[in-house]
Amino acid sequence: MMSARLRNSVVAGGLVLFAAAGVAFPFYFVSKNRKPVLDPSKPLPPQAVMRGPYINTGSRDVGPDPNSQGYTKKS
Repeated sequence: MMSARLRNSVVAGGLVLFAAAGVAFPFYFVSKNRKPVLDPSKPLPPQAVMRGPYINTGSRDVGPDPNSQGYTKKS
């Protein structure tokens, strides 16, 4: 049977490795993904511009996209 001190050390080491992986993942993801997530030359899709009642409440940029090609709403 493992002693309590050894078991605590294993759990602490596992937590440190888990935290280190969580911190390192964004840096790894950015370095491997060279293309942008959204193409800046195209207008945003409707899913990206939907605003809820509390999102962007202090924003001054609310309004239609001048570069939009007029997306139609799916019914």
